[in-house]
Amino acid sequence: MSQDGGSYHHGDLRTACLRAARELLEENGSAALSLRAVARRAGVSTGAPYRHYADREALLSAVAAEGYRELAEHLAAAHPSPATPDELADVAVAYVRFALDRPAVFRVMFAEPCDPTNQDRVDATAAIKDYVRGIARAAFPHGDPDALSTMVWALVHGLAFLHLDGKLDASTPDVVADHVRTTVHALFTATPAMPQTTATPLGQATT
Repeated sequence: MSQDGGSYHHGDLRTACLRAARELLEENGSAALSLRAVARRAGVSTGAPYRHYADREALLSAVAAEGYRELAEHLAAAHPSPATPDELADVAVAYVRFALDRPAVFRVMFAEPCDPTNQDRVDATAAIKDYVRGIARAAFPHGDPDALSTMVWALVHGLAFLHLDGKLDASTPDVVADHVRTTVHALFTATPAMPQTTATPLGQATT
């Protein structure tokens, strides 16, 4: 790898830029990320990243897409098709662990604006959604799979950010895993606390 004036020579520029972007994100957060900083970190000319990424948003979308693919692999490794509370808890723990192990990438995936027309990102996101929808169908076979997949994702995703942002104890992996498992099992053991009643029209007194 070398630079000569405005030229560059690199075996895999795209991968080098993504690696540099992720390193910078983990070190300094997204505010300091720029294509110029990525070029410096990758050891290429300042114009080289533009051969693959039109702007910073395109680079962030590429980072997010890579993160989604890694997350999908991480969840499938925990269990490819969870159907029981214990199996779903394993996947939930893996999801939260992914967020805690890759905080900067996780925030780019879910908290940074990314180009919704970036096909790589769209495809990677769709794979996660399909996986979660499959979980909903297996775990709750008699419900609306779309609504239930949203519920499952919201629960696990909320746990991830609550631990990531220090709202829940993330002092050790075991503490996190125990809390996530307890929460998932509570979803399956909870019973309705309120009876089904007919709503009272506004303004009408109740007795």
